[in-house]
Amino acid sequence: MAMKLNVVQTEEKPWYADGLTFTCSQCGNCCTGGPGYVWISDEEIGRLAKHLNISRAAVIEKYCRRIGRRYSLKENRTPQDNYDCVFLQEIPTRGRDGTAGVKRICTIYEVRPLQCRTWPFWDGLLTSKKNWDEAGKRCHGINAGSRQFTQAQIEALRDAADWPANPPTSKSSNPPVPKS
Repeated sequence: MAMKLNVVQTEEKPWYADGLTFTCSQCGNCCTGGPGYVWISDEEIGRLAKHLNISRAAVIEKYCRRIGRRYSLKENRTPQDNYDCVFLQEIPTRGRDGTAGVKRICTIYEVRPLQCRTWPFWDGLLTSKKNWDEAGKRCHGINAGSRQFTQAQIEALRDAADWPANPPTSKSSNPPVPKS
């Protein structure tokens, strides 16, 4: 006769249960670095085509690469050996003191893919505080600014299957509200 053990299951709160602070500084650091993938759905390709006023086929040919059955945005290799998203653009700036600088911007910000819209609320970064803080070394918006996200908002962004109504990097002053 086998002995049956009663296992007590507890629902442990995630480490971010008290919320997280994130305010996008639009530094472009999340759009560059090692080679990778920025997945773009068929629907997003259509949105991008409409935004750029070109055909879907032209978007795919000029800006996408096929990876298996999916598409990812192309990357441009930089002299610094980084891989920039094809839509990351550097614009020369001048500081108040006259010093030259560079601002990096997303040229398709209004129609950027879901993967970009939900940064930094990704599974891998939410796995542990260590992963979150490590990402914060490159992303100046992590643990900074005034935008506080609740556990429910974080998980809604993490699990989003399509564009959130009000993504964390939007210029809106209100954080996203998860759908019930």
